[in-house]
Parts: sequence; C-alpha cells; structure tokens
Amino acid sequence: MHARVLITGAGGFIGQHLARRLAEEGAHVYAGVVPGRSPAHIAALPQTAQVMTCDVRDLEAVRAAVADSAPEFVFHLAAVGVTDPSVEPPLALAVNVGGTLHLLETLRACRSLRRVVLVGSSYEYGAREAPEGLDPFNIYAASKVAAWALGRAYWREHGLPVVTVRPFQVYGPGQPFCALIPSAIRAALSGADFQMTPGDQERDFIYVDDLVEGLLAAARARDIEGQSLDLGTGQVHKVRRVVEHIWALTGAPGRILAGALPYRPATVMSLAADAERTAWLTGWRARTKLYEVGLPRTIAWVEGVLEGERSSAIAS
Repeated sequence: MHARVLITGAGGFIGQHLARRLAEEGAHVYAGVVPGRSPAHIAALPQTAQVMTCDVRDLEAVRAAVADSAPEFVFHLAAVGVTDPSVEPPLALAVNVGGTLHLLETLRACRSLRRVVLVGSSYEYGAREAPEGLDPFNIYAASKVAAWALGRAYWREHGLPVVTVRPFQVYGPGQPFCALIPSAIRAALSGADFQMTPGDQERDFIYVDDLVEGLLAAARARDIEGQSLDLGTGQVHKVRRVVEHIWALTGAPGRILAGALPYRPATVMSLAADAERTAWLTGWRARTKLYEVGLPRTIAWVEGVLEGERSSAIAS
C-alpha cells in the first residue's frame, strides 16, 4: 500500500503491528499516539513512521493530524476500555464516541481520502440472537455501537467512505499482559497457579497478524463503503480449553484454578465471527491456526519477555 496512511491509537497493541506492516509495504505512515504514551510503545513503531501526538478528545489536535498527514487511508483504533470493563462512562463516551465524531467531521474536508476504517468490537453483538442485531452489554460495547452509528450516518449523509470492522478475540506477541492469553502464558512459564472463571465462554481467537491483513483487506476492497465486517476465524474455542492447551505446550507445574473467579456481569457465552460474509466481500480469511501456530508463537514471545526481565534484574 504505497499511500499516505493515518493511524489513530498507533501506540497500542494492534496499532503497532499495523504500522509495521504498512511500513513494510512502503506506506507513508502517520502514527497518532495519545499524549504520555510510554517510550517503549513509541519505540515499537517503525522508524520510518512519523509519530504525531493526538488525543482524539481534542478537536484541534485531530484537525492538525489530518491536515499534516493529508491521508488517503485512515485506520481509527484510538479507544479506551478494550481491556478495562470498569472504564468510566464519561471517559468511554469522550474517547470512543466523541473522538470518532471529531475524526469523521474533520475528514469531511479531506480531499485525498479514499477509505476510513473504523475499528469496533465483537462485543457490540452481545447475544447474537438479539433481534436488533447489536446488543451491547457494557459501557465499552455501547460506546463502540455509538461510534459505528456515527460512521454509518457520515457515510449516508456525507458520502464519507467508511467501513467498520469488528475484531474478535485478538491475541499474539505484544499484547498487554492483562489479556487472557499472555497472562495465562506468563503464569504457566513462571510456575504459578492461574485463577480464572469456569472458562465455558466460547471465543473466536484471531492471531494479530491475521487481523492486520483483515484491516488491510477492509481498506482495499472495492464497493464496500458503509459495510460492517467481522474479523475472526468463524470458529470458537472454550476459554478453559485454550488455557489447558497452554499448560500442555509449556509443561507448566502450576495449577489451573478454573472457577476461582466469577464470570463478569452480563458475560456473553459465545461469540463467533461471520467469516464467510467477510470473505465474500473482501476475499480475506484468517489463516493462523490457534493451537498449531498462534499459541506457540505467542509463548515464544512471552519467553523472550521473561528472559529480558531476568537479565535486567541480574544487571541491576
């Protein structure tokens, strides 16, 4: 993708992977990061990327980022609450809804724009049997539904070339350790017991490299403006089974304490992507097998992190 690309939330887990992939393709990447982002997160971005401080709650900052980048493609990843279900409602609304509004309104005047990809969440669905189609069960999910609605409105009313994608359970190297898979791997490699819910939730796990390819497919596919696409494999795995497989791969001596933690309020027990529809619209499919490839790669990354921590501790 030899183009000018603006990424909001570029300092996050997915944003870093996307920025590196775009840089490999020769894109001119403008990486929007929230003020105060740690140097480590910024260092993970490609050296060729132009890093821009941008708090999407600040309309003037958004306007400056768009004016400076004059983007052909925009990937809107900036959000709060992804790994924090207790996020305060005013903050979720200010960032996830207000930030999206600031971006969409600013992009109306961007003549170079070819596609804007809004990144939502599978949790917008809630219970798939809900008659309305979307059934958010917490503030984060509700704020992402509102952002999707804004995208649809700006496409219909102003012709803005918006496509919304809904990632499912993303995992892979670089993911924060508060997430399920890296936290379980860390416990396994450290020999610690792992407290978790009963683990009967079924989730569609998608490896981060596959997700990035899905984002690029959403940006490139023709005649899909206004559409919403699921980014997942279409297959579900029980959370407990995934943790058990991590234990088997690592030979962990600790115990899996399934049921030590309660389910979160209003937990949706099964979420699977409509992978066939996405493939039909874009030609993209997830390729990485969870047990055979994705988990071993992620385990290797966590091993490297732990080794680095041990070396730093010895050196200090």
